[in-house]
Amino acid sequence: MRFDADWMSRADDRILEHLSEAGPDTPKEMADSDRVRFSRQHINARCKTLVEYGLLVHLGNGVYDITRTGEQYLAGELDARDLEAD
Repeated sequence: MRFDADWMSRADDRILEHLSEAGPDTPKEMADSDRVRFSRQHINARCKTLVEYGLLVHLGNGVYDITRTGEQYLAGELDARDLEAD
């Protein structure tokens, strides 16, 4: 069971799941995928927030990847309410 936080949106789980399965990707590619059904702009904004909380890492050139913390959240091993923004 996943424990999300008040700062999270519906897109966050889809983004994390996509990156966990597909590997590093850009918001544009995520928006074009069948799994993440949100606009590129919304995905981009959410990725920036997920980086602030340590669930994603920005690799440069608009490419994001999931972190170990992000994988722990997906596995239900981490309560996102305990995370603090950098």
